[in-house]
Amino acid sequence: MNAPTTTNEDLLYSVQDGIARITFNRPQARNAMTFAMYDRMAEICQEINADRSIKALILTGAGDKAFASGTDISQFRAFKTAQDALDYEARIDRVLGTLEQCRVPVIAAIAGACTGGGAGIAACCDLRIGTETTRIGFPIARTLGNCLSMSNISRVVSLVGPARTKDLIFKARLVEAQEALSLGLLNEVVPDVETLQRRADETAKLVASHAPLTLEATKEAVRRIRRTLSREEGEDLILKAYMSEDFREGMDAFLNKRTPNWKGK
Repeated sequence: MNAPTTTNEDLLYSVQDGIARITFNRPQARNAMTFAMYDRMAEICQEINADRSIKALILTGAGDKAFASGTDISQFRAFKTAQDALDYEARIDRVLGTLEQCRVPVIAAIAGACTGGGAGIAACCDLRIGTETTRIGFPIARTLGNCLSMSNISRVVSLVGPARTKDLIFKARLVEAQEALSLGLLNEVVPDVETLQRRADETAKLVASHAPLTLEATKEAVRRIRRTLSREEGEDLILKAYMSEDFREGMDAFLNKRTPNWKGK
């Protein structure tokens, strides 16, 4: 039996034949994530955990330009205090932690840009399928001057190792599909968006046919093996970045489409 499709302007959710699908639906903004979208994604994961009829979850972005291009930068303009920065990172840690602990296999179908918070979402997924146009990265050293949450740093290091994590962030580069495949950021690359969606569906149906408790136990075991820095261990780093003049400069430069003038303070 199929569950009724529910829609939110910016995030679409449906379930068909035991396969759930979330679509980030802001193609005009390269599917940049609002706080409401993050929160709704976490709610859906909790709903899936309570519904044993759902066997797999697919995440994808509307259109062919982006999976998700990160958090909508305009929301950072409201940051005034140290607590604002800590609250934001706590929110992202909670949301991505909920996604990572969703009991079913989560498949990211990635076309176009997968950057910043979008790449953080992808890192939480169990399987990642891209197209030839997929580009993945965390270009924050070039764009905003903030830093990744401790959980996201831990996930990326787990995927590609410490040296490659620093290479990605220090150089602020976006990794093309074939390199992402070789690094382990992608599990598979297909030619185009149509093939991507078909392949995501095929993969979801395949894993949905397997023993659910085997998949749940394996997923949780891998999560437990990975060492995750706690939020408290990184509060000083979060505040150093988010409370800096450079972060304000990065936001203003990004929103006004100019090159930032970094001062290191």
